[in-house]
Amino acid sequence: MDRPARDVTATLALLQRLPYFASLDGPTLAAIAGSALRRSCRAGEVILLEGDACPGLCIVQAGHVKVTRTSPAGREVIVAIAGPGESFNDVPAFDGGPNPATVQALTDANLLILPGALLHEALRRDPRLGLAVVKVLAARCRQLVAQLEDLSLRGVTARLAGLLLDQAGQPAAPPLTRAQMAARLGTVREMVSRSLRELEDDGLVRMERGRIVIVDGARLAERAGREHR
Repeated sequence: MDRPARDVTATLALLQRLPYFASLDGPTLAAIAGSALRRSCRAGEVILLEGDACPGLCIVQAGHVKVTRTSPAGREVIVAIAGPGESFNDVPAFDGGPNPATVQALTDANLLILPGALLHEALRRDPRLGLAVVKVLAARCRQLVAQLEDLSLRGVTARLAGLLLDQAGQPAAPPLTRAQMAARLGTVREMVSRSLRELEDDGLVRMERGRIVIVDGARLAERAGREHR
C-alpha cells in the first residue's frame, strides 16, 4: 500500500539527485517532496503490471527492480534494471497512458511515487522541469536506439560481453542468473551458457564459485564493440 513519505528531508535529497528535479527551486521541490508517496516491496513482488493504470513516476530509493515485457508466447524480456536514485515508468507518468511494462522487485526495495497530477502541476508552474523532462526522455530514446542496435547488429556473445561490463560497473546491483541474463539480452539460457564458455575459453572471464569474474577487461570491451575505460 502506498503511504506518504514521512522523511521529507531524505525525499528532498533523493529528488535533487535526479536530472528531472536538480534545477528546481527550493519551494517547488519541497512541494513535490511533500506530496510523494512511499512503497516498500519484497523481493519477487510485482510492483506494476503492463497495461494497468499508471500510479505516477516511480523512483528507487533502495534495492533493485527489473522492468520487463512479455511476448505473446510468454517469453520475458528484461528491458531495464533500476537501482537507487533511478526512475522507471517515466513516460506514462507524463502522458497519462497505462504502464508500458511490468515491474518486479529483484531485491527488497523502497520506492518513491510521484503522482502524475503532481508532476503536471509542477510542469505548469516551472518551465525548467519541462526542459529537464525533454532532456531525460531524449537520453532514454538514445539508450533504446543503442539497445536496438545491439539486438540487430551484434551477436549474443558481444551483447553478453557488454552486459558483463555493465554489471561490473554496478557492484551494488544483485548478480543476474543466466535466465535473467538471457531475458536481458533477448535470447535463451542455453545461448548465454554457450557464450560464457566461449568467453572463458578465450581467457576473458572465469567462473569462480558460481560468479563470473572478468579477467581481461580490455579484450572483453573489444569483444563488446566498446572502448575500454
